[in-house]
Amino acid sequence: MKPPLSPQLVSPLLRLLTAAVLMLVTPGLLVLPAAQAQNLPNLGGSDGEELSPQMERKLGEQVMNNIQRDSDYLSDPTVMEYVNNFGTTLLTATPDARGDAGYDYLFFVVRDPVLNAFALPGGFIGLHSGLVIAAQSESELASVLAHEIGHVSQRHIARMIGSQRQGSLLPLAGLLIAALAARTSPDLAAAAMMGGTGIAASRQLSFTRDAEREADRIGLQILRGAGFEAGGMVNFFGRLQAASRNVNDKAPSYLRTHPVTTERIADIEARIRNQPYRQHADSLDFSLIKARLRILQDDTPQGWREVSAVFNEQPRQGPRAQMLAARYGLAIVALRQRDAARALTLLSEIEAEAARMPALPVTSILTSLSIDIKLAMQQPQQALQAARAARVQYPLSRAVKIQFADCLLAAGKSEEAGFFLRDQAQLYRQDSAIQQALARAYAEQGKQALQHIALAEFYNLTGSLPAALEQLRIARSSPDASFYDLAMIDARERELQSAWREILNQGKKQR
Repeated sequence: MKPPLSPQLVSPLLRLLTAAVLMLVTPGLLVLPAAQAQNLPNLGGSDGEELSPQMERKLGEQVMNNIQRDSDYLSDPTVMEYVNNFGTTLLTATPDARGDAGYDYLFFVVRDPVLNAFALPGGFIGLHSGLVIAAQSESELASVLAHEIGHVSQRHIARMIGSQRQGSLLPLAGLLIAALAARTSPDLAAAAMMGGTGIAASRQLSFTRDAEREADRIGLQILRGAGFEAGGMVNFFGRLQAASRNVNDKAPSYLRTHPVTTERIADIEARIRNQPYRQHADSLDFSLIKARLRILQDDTPQGWREVSAVFNEQPRQGPRAQMLAARYGLAIVALRQRDAARALTLLSEIEAEAARMPALPVTSILTSLSIDIKLAMQQPQQALQAARAARVQYPLSRAVKIQFADCLLAAGKSEEAGFFLRDQAQLYRQDSAIQQALARAYAEQGKQALQHIALAEFYNLTGSLPAALEQLRIARSSPDASFYDLAMIDARERELQSAWREILNQGKKQR
């Protein structure tokens, strides 16, 4: 596993990616604009009309395909489920937050200690792991997501690049994809970004100020609608402003010339000054996910040792939720170190303590940990029994469903796993983890053609079209490929070849 990026790499993959899409990065928050909420006008004009919602979504999907291929993209089902449930809570509480385009939002996390969040075209919103860890309450985390939702629903991205010809959007997507080289050559990527969009610098700066203020105002409405503390936005923005002073000197110049957050914080404070105080009780999941991300941020033996020192300090101070989260983190580290007995002891302590705290009930995250421990202790039948019960208790949990499939495979029930995963693949067509598990189920059944078809879908969903096409080639030559399989392979191959030709043509246009 690749170690996390250091704070010195201030031009990481997603920072540059965001800058290229919008050129709307703010030094304090380093994020892009927010959403349309109730009783607020849509700021879109003729520019936004020129970039259709379909083109905006397509652009976002192309960028996401490349983000998902990067090893710092956290596909961890437990983390994905938490951030998407959290983001959906904000959207559900304020229905108009989806905006006129009504995008199907996707929230995700990338491994990076730098405090950052960003919006991509078409409803994709990302968080750096460092930002989630730094949030001291769910209200603070909600304030960042609400701000980003505001940018998307107001279609700030579409309005920024909508005045360009639509024919230039695909080359722009190619430029965004090229930003993935930032991890190995930040200076080269930054230079490419500087001249890539053809938008006047003065217009960028003016639009940024308006968009950021509007995103803040809409974010506040979303926070109130979802029952979070509006003061969380002030607290977190202030901390981000302080953190930006440590990295700003090494940031690319176009990141340093945007509005300071002092003005934005003052504007937010003025808006909430006469609002009644509303207290929001954080969930236990919030503390557990922060602990989990501390491990995933540097998932190496050295990282485990360092984070264990942090966890060992926490039980001596702070709220009970933090104490339980520290033990949860230590249990995960124990599993990483193949000490399942130690993990079981820690889980028992967590469950005993949680039972005395009615406000902090046992969640699917702890249930998932219990199943992982059983699997690590070579108890597949007990793990499967627990996973079946978890499916009943948490019927909407996709993380539990993936874990249930893992337990079926561990218990030697590959045929049942195959049937289950095929149904899940129909429900969640964009979930690469399901396709990967399905390929494993077919492999254990000896179904070679179906195994490679599933792998082709996995590689396609993670943005690796050449690998997907190679898997289809292997599937075609498999001795057990049926007439139906061959027909499906032919049809899928034509679709993926067309998509690959389009990407190659974009690269030629860039040259």
